[in-house]
Amino acid sequence: MQTIDIKDFNKIELRLGTILKVEPFDKARNPAYKIWVDLGEEIGVKKSSAQVTFHYQPEDLIGRQVLCACNFPPRQIADFMSEILITGFSDEQGNIVLASVERQVPNGARLH
Repeated sequence: MQTIDIKDFNKIELRLGTILKVEPFDKARNPAYKIWVDLGEEIGVKKSSAQVTFHYQPEDLIGRQVLCACNFPPRQIADFMSEILITGFSDEQGNIVLASVERQVPNGARLH
């Protein structure tokens, strides 16, 4: 594993946001959702394409807080511009389990 220093870590804007809206993403190459996340006043609402269809139904995601990488460049996925990366972990079968927090915190809060 490569090591980094705190300056490298601090370059990544890892922020918490609340999922506001979820739609199926039929044009995605792999099963995915289009997701809108409220990242607080400073950042606003951002969009992401996320391959989380195995463990989550759209209605289960609304109101859920998720950890997002916010300073990657936007990425065009089919006809959708993904602006943030919603983070998660692979389970034993490679399906994504979302990264979140144990208690609610303000939208836009930064991971330290």
